[in-house]
Amino acid sequence: MRLSARVDYALRAAAELASTAEGAATGRRRPVTAEQIARAQDIPPKFLESILLQLRRGGIVHAQRGPEGGYWLARAAAEISLAEVIRVIDGPLAHIRGQRPEQLGYHGAARSLQDVWIALRASEREILELVTLADVAAGTLPARVNELAADPAAWS
Repeated sequence: MRLSARVDYALRAAAELASTAEGAATGRRRPVTAEQIARAQDIPPKFLESILLQLRRGGIVHAQRGPEGGYWLARAAAEISLAEVIRVIDGPLAHIRGQRPEQLGYHGAARSLQDVWIALRASEREILELVTLADVAAGTLPARVNELAADPAAWS
């Protein structure tokens, strides 16, 4: 799996917003400026602005202008999966040459590659849908993720 810098920055910015959210249950919010996010996550500010615009258009964040303005998550962090953020920034998960795996035409000895790509997408989706911004911000990942990350073979 290869993630673009844009996706990496979007996930980091969203996690930063999740960590600074106030009163999700009460609906209160504290806007965080793009400058604060950029500084906290070492993200180039101009690049971050375009990412935040994309996240706003994708329904992940809300924005308010002015001296009391900034960004905040559009929903509770526990309701926003990493997969959702990735899809807003880069589109569907696991494309092969820009196509969905089920749209590819493999023949003969290579026919089973299509099933491999579909299984890969399913595995990727399983983890990315399982993990939410709240999990990342709190540092409490689901047990399945911790189990996979603890496997020494995962690091090679």
